[in-house]
Amino acid sequence: MKRTRILAFVILIFFLLNGLIFANEDADVYVIPINSEITKATYNFLNDSLNRIVNNSPKAIIFEIDTYGGLISEAEKIKNLIIGLEIPTISFVNNKAESAGVLITIAAEKVVMAESSTIGSAETIPNTEKVLSMWRSFLRDVAQLRGRDEKIVEAMADKDIYIEGLSERGKLLNLTGREALEYGVCDLISNDYHEMLSYFNVSYNNIVKINESIELKAAKFLSSSFMSTLLLTLGFVGLVVELFTPGFGIGGTISIISFGLFFAGNILVGNSQWTSLAVFVTGLILLVIEAIIPGFGLPGISGIILVVLGSIFAMGSFTTALMSVSIAIIITTLITLLLIKYGRRSPIFDKIILNTQQKDEEGYLSVNTKDEYLGKEGIAVTELRPAGIIDIDGVRLDALSNGDFIKKNTKVKVIKVEGSKIIVRRI
Repeated sequence: MKRTRILAFVILIFFLLNGLIFANEDADVYVIPINSEITKATYNFLNDSLNRIVNNSPKAIIFEIDTYGGLISEAEKIKNLIIGLEIPTISFVNNKAESAGVLITIAAEKVVMAESSTIGSAETIPNTEKVLSMWRSFLRDVAQLRGRDEKIVEAMADKDIYIEGLSERGKLLNLTGREALEYGVCDLISNDYHEMLSYFNVSYNNIVKINESIELKAAKFLSSSFMSTLLLTLGFVGLVVELFTPGFGIGGTISIISFGLFFAGNILVGNSQWTSLAVFVTGLILLVIEAIIPGFGLPGISGIILVVLGSIFAMGSFTTALMSVSIAIIITTLITLLLIKYGRRSPIFDKIILNTQQKDEEGYLSVNTKDEYLGKEGIAVTELRPAGIIDIDGVRLDALSNGDFIKKNTKVKVIKVEGSKIIVRRI
């Protein structure tokens, strides 16, 4: 009886192990897209997707890449995610892998290039010696790990690296799919998942494609460097237009929508927290207070600073944020100057700039005029050489001769009055 139980237990274990083995043989291959700009949203999406996939014991993961690049910091984090996987990984360059996309591509164990695809042009922005040196070390380290030609990979990032017969002097290296295959940067040219999996001897049950949600796609689009710059520019321009128009109109509406989309996109993709929005809103409140109270002082200056800081904090990269905000401010300044040039007036700017004019027609005079003496006659109390004193109806006045010398006690006549200046001639 005891032997029977032991035998039954062994048979049960055998079937369980067989089931696990067959289940693993029938496991799926997952395809994860890495497209558009590499941002914090890209990393968050990959990290979440991999956490779900790993629990299903996949046979392999294909990273389908089509990107012009993006943030180095996020590309490094994605590289670490891929290298840390204990699952066969394949990078499939479906169109292009530029800039930060190069590091992500070579991080996988195998690299496949689609027909008419390219890889390279991985120069950093800003291209300082410190940043470039760090970036080259990232590329070199991964190239060594995956058995790729490190000099070729580094030449994609540094135009000073020259490879005879392959790169041009002073230009970044960019390879076509065929060239990448020839020089060992990729392992296969293919546009078909089944072909590449067969080539690498990966058995599988199904190919499962992971898709980004509509919300994530929209957030990534809104938080891209181009859209962030555009939305900031529209927001600031709309704010200025609203200041130049009475009441609340189209300028304020455009400003609210633009700033709303800007912060919503960056917060949803994880570039910033709600604190950046709080800083920005505080700045706007201070600007409103400045618009209400007379003069221009601390609330206005503090409001401008907080609005700019809130915009910068909202973006994932300080360099990108500074560039976007600078472009937005320059364009807004130019539009403001155009509005002022063509006669648009704002109550806010009227507090800062003195625009009041006191005109003669409105009764404002810079000096007391003597027009009432024009044409009157009097006597020279002193000699006029040409200046002197005359008497008209008992009133002594300073006067100038019209150029001739006039003796004392000579009769004179006022022939011209210029403000407080009286000009006379002999009678």
